[in-house]
Amino acid sequence: MELPVVNHKDYVADIHEDHKFPITKFGELAKYLLEKKIVKKFHQPSPCSIDTLKEAHSLDYIQHIKNKTLGENEIKKIGFPLNDSVVRRSFIATGGTVLATKLALHFGISCNTAGGSHHANFEGGAGYCVFNDVAVASKYLINRGLANRILIVDLDVHQGNGNADIFLNDRQVFTFSMHSKSNYPAKKSISDLDVELNDNMEDKEYLEILKFNLSNLSEENFDFVFYIAGVDIHYNDQLGKLKITDEGIKMRDQLVIDCFFSKRIPICGVLGGGYNKNFDKLVELHSSLHKTCAKYI
Repeated sequence: MELPVVNHKDYVADIHEDHKFPITKFGELAKYLLEKKIVKKFHQPSPCSIDTLKEAHSLDYIQHIKNKTLGENEIKKIGFPLNDSVVRRSFIATGGTVLATKLALHFGISCNTAGGSHHANFEGGAGYCVFNDVAVASKYLINRGLANRILIVDLDVHQGNGNADIFLNDRQVFTFSMHSKSNYPAKKSISDLDVELNDNMEDKEYLEILKFNLSNLSEENFDFVFYIAGVDIHYNDQLGKLKITDEGIKMRDQLVIDCFFSKRIPICGVLGGGYNKNFDKLVELHSSLHKTCAKYI
C-alpha cells in the first residue's frame, strides 16, 4: 500500500507570469512525487460543494467568488486575479483537502498537494487564500460526527489567523500556530495556542520549542489532526524571516507525524506556504511532507 495523496491538474491556475506566488509549484510537486516514486498515482478530488463550503464561509462570500463579483478591495486583499481558473482552483483545492481528510480517516494518514489556506476567514479571503480548506474540512468532520476534537498544527511561517478567527471559542477545534512574530499578518488573531518566534531563529531552538509544545498537545484527547507544513520557514524563503535548514524541515515533519501517528490519531498533511528563491529547491522542500508521511504506510 502507498501513501494516499490528492492532486488535481487544476491546482495550477492562470495568474500573471511575474506574480510572486509560485503557483506552478503544485504541478511540479506532483511530477516530482511520481518521478521519485513516492506515489504511483494520485487520488483526484471533485470541486467542493457550496453546502460544504458554507459550513466555514458565508454563503454571500462563496457566491461572490463563484460568480466573480467580489469587490475590487476584497480581490486585492486575496492577491489573486479573480478569473475562471482561480475560481475553479479554489473549489478544487478545497475539495482536495476534504478528500484527503476522508482518506486519512480510512488509512490513518494522507496528504494533499495543495491546501493550508489559513488566512481566509468566514467573511472573506486574504494573503493568497480564497477558501480556508482546513477549516472547511474540520467543519465537515465535526458536523457529520466523524471527529469530536480536532487539532490544527500550523507551522507555516505566517500565523494561521483565519483558522483562529473561524474557530474562536469553538471547543471542538484547537488551533496551534507557531509562526514568525514580526511577519504577516501585522495584526495577529488569537489562536488557542500561539507561539511567536523571533527573526533569524535556527534549527536547534526551533525544534526544541516545537518538541515542547507537541509533548504538551499529545496529552490532549484529540481524534484528528491537520498539519499545515509550510516551508516558508526556510532560510532562503523570500517571505520568511527564520533560518531553518533543509534538515530542520525534515526533522520538523518527522516530529509532527510521529507524535500523532504513533498514538493512532488520523493525520492529514497539507502544503502551506513556500516562496523559496530557488524554485527547484521549493518543490523539494514541499515534498518533505509526503516523503515523511510515506514512511508510515
